[in-house]
Amino acid sequence: MKNIAAIFLFIFVLTQNTFSQDTIKTRPKIGLVLSGGGAKGFAHIGVIKVLENAGVKIDYIGGTSVGSVIGALYASGYNATQLDSIFRDTDFNNLITDYIPRSSKNFYAKRNDELYAFSLPVNNFKVGIPMSLSKGMYNYNLLNRLFKNVRDVHDFNKLPIPFLCIATDIETGQQIVLDKGYLAKALLASSAFPSIFSPVELDGKLLVDGGVSNNFPVDEIRKLGADIIIGVDVQDEIKDRNSLNDATKILVQINNLQMIEKMKSNKAATDIYIKPEVNQYGIISFDAIGDIINRGEKAANDQIDKIKKLTYPIENYKKEKLIVGNDSLHIKYININFLPNYTRSYVLGKLGFNANSKIVYDDLRAGTDNLSATQNFKSITYTIDKNENGNDLNINLVESPQTTLLKFGLHYDGLFKSALLVNLTQKKIISKNDVAFIDVGLGDNFRYNFEYYIDNGFHWSFGIKSKYSAFSKNVSTSFLSNFTNSQLGINTLNIDYIDFTNQAYVQTVSFQKFLLGIGVENKNLKITSETISNANSMLENNNYWSVFESLKFDSFDNKYFPKKGGSFAININTYLSSSNFETQFEPFSIAKSEFSVVKSFFKKATIEFQVDAGLKFGKGSGSVFDFALGGFGFNPINNIKSFYGYDFLSITGNSYFKTAFTLDYEFYKKNHLNFSGNFAQVSNELFQTTDWISKPNYSGYALGYGLETIVGPAEIKYTWSPELNKGYTLISIGFSF
Repeated sequence: MKNIAAIFLFIFVLTQNTFSQDTIKTRPKIGLVLSGGGAKGFAHIGVIKVLENAGVKIDYIGGTSVGSVIGALYASGYNATQLDSIFRDTDFNNLITDYIPRSSKNFYAKRNDELYAFSLPVNNFKVGIPMSLSKGMYNYNLLNRLFKNVRDVHDFNKLPIPFLCIATDIETGQQIVLDKGYLAKALLASSAFPSIFSPVELDGKLLVDGGVSNNFPVDEIRKLGADIIIGVDVQDEIKDRNSLNDATKILVQINNLQMIEKMKSNKAATDIYIKPEVNQYGIISFDAIGDIINRGEKAANDQIDKIKKLTYPIENYKKEKLIVGNDSLHIKYININFLPNYTRSYVLGKLGFNANSKIVYDDLRAGTDNLSATQNFKSITYTIDKNENGNDLNINLVESPQTTLLKFGLHYDGLFKSALLVNLTQKKIISKNDVAFIDVGLGDNFRYNFEYYIDNGFHWSFGIKSKYSAFSKNVSTSFLSNFTNSQLGINTLNIDYIDFTNQAYVQTVSFQKFLLGIGVENKNLKITSETISNANSMLENNNYWSVFESLKFDSFDNKYFPKKGGSFAININTYLSSSNFETQFEPFSIAKSEFSVVKSFFKKATIEFQVDAGLKFGKGSGSVFDFALGGFGFNPINNIKSFYGYDFLSITGNSYFKTAFTLDYEFYKKNHLNFSGNFAQVSNELFQTTDWISKPNYSGYALGYGLETIVGPAEIKYTWSPELNKGYTLISIGFSF
């Protein structure tokens, strides 16, 4: 009997153990597969919301392109509500254009962005087209910040939810499964849509968007151990000719043609197939994010019964909100790969911080933006790896083989008139870190600007510059030392003004915003007129030698329509000699300062305050270096300044003090209405008394409309002054140069 009892007990325990194991196996492993599709992929967020609310616990996630990014965010710990917030807060226009904030750029990069409408590469005297619209730097910085909580996880199976994504080897066309490595870089490769984003080099392979080879990695997730596959497909259907009305749709169609058969088999391999109705949207329909998310929710809710039936939801399951740590990083070491043409100090100078620094992600973003803005590197990636005392920042830079660029711009204003700007830029001519460029303005008045510059980062940099400017204008000032227009019996004087300036200088940059420079300058001024007799037709023809010092600061987010930031500049030129031997030369100095600050209020309204001042020390030069105010929209030259309400070069004196304000309202995207006022004291020896703080003797106002265009701002202003009986309508189009 004892033996029989023992046998029954053994059978009972075995049965209970088997039942217990079966119970454990009752919940199948759930795999979620998210396809690529650009902005249409926002529907994935809606589907995930429904799954999460239904208590579905996801065990594996795989994705391609935008599906890989959304899937990785969910796999790294973010919940559905956080996904919704992240994508609604992302500026996708900036992401596609690889936007670099102006405030983080150095002065050369600011000039480059605010002068040329577009640029083309030149190879072997042949003009080409750029590889892509974006290098993906904005995207990469964003991904690094979003995944900071898992930056030390290099096996994607060890993420809170095991994850993989798909990229395509552009040389072989084969799919590459990415399940190990640096997560942000893997996602950059998986979402590198051809022609929009540059290919990504990873482990010796050149990778692009995984949608080219496998837009729906069902089999790959099944191999991880998923028992049930929920697939969300936002890939476009094949479109007819009437729907192929832009370049992105044609590119997507080409990709879909080769993927359609594979998509059929992948679709059949899913257990729950969710197809949101998003065909009416394009891959760049980023402004429709709310509607697309809602369509994802609707598509998932349409199958909610099937979801609950097949997935055995866990009772009371709820994915908690991911608690994201602070942004601080202690960078102990900075490792930079060898570069044939750029020094370590150059890279660190652009980066803006050294080893053993405490920074935040914004500092890292600003530094890589500075490197990107140089256009010297076709690829910029980095990893942040933990060490015993902090983090190693490992930067991998791939130099751009493109050393020659052809750039173009366009401008019109009332002083220099119309001009087409053609620029030729050449890098690496003589030494590392150098660049030479020449701008030629072809139009009503010929102009050119040549500069050669060696950029040494934190150390002193060296440059030479040569600039030629010319204009013709009827003015109310004569530029004569001994005569006025009234003494000559004329109201206005038609002048031909030519400035030819050559400089050699050294300069250094602090904190990427302060520029300190010193140098020597030779300036030839030639002013002639056919209005007066031949004896006096040459109003000025002289060479001046000077030394100069300058200090500049600029943190505006936009040069023409700023919403925040400020700037100031101080320039002092001391003229030591002149080629005019008719009279004894006396040294003199010109000092100029400018200050401006912008504040935003309400949603799209800003107010800008400006203060300018200038004065001459010494008795030399006559009136040729006097300050001349008036007009709008031109690039200041010498001491010729803008002033609303008066025509160009209408107000003159050897010193001035000016204040101004501008109220701007962006009533529609890139469309501005503004109102400006300016007030000035202008006279000789203004600052020898306290008159400069008294009531201004000149004032003017302007009402204008401005439009931000690809060639720069297009502005029209009606300006008037209470002191005059006429107003002026002034037009400026394009970046000024």
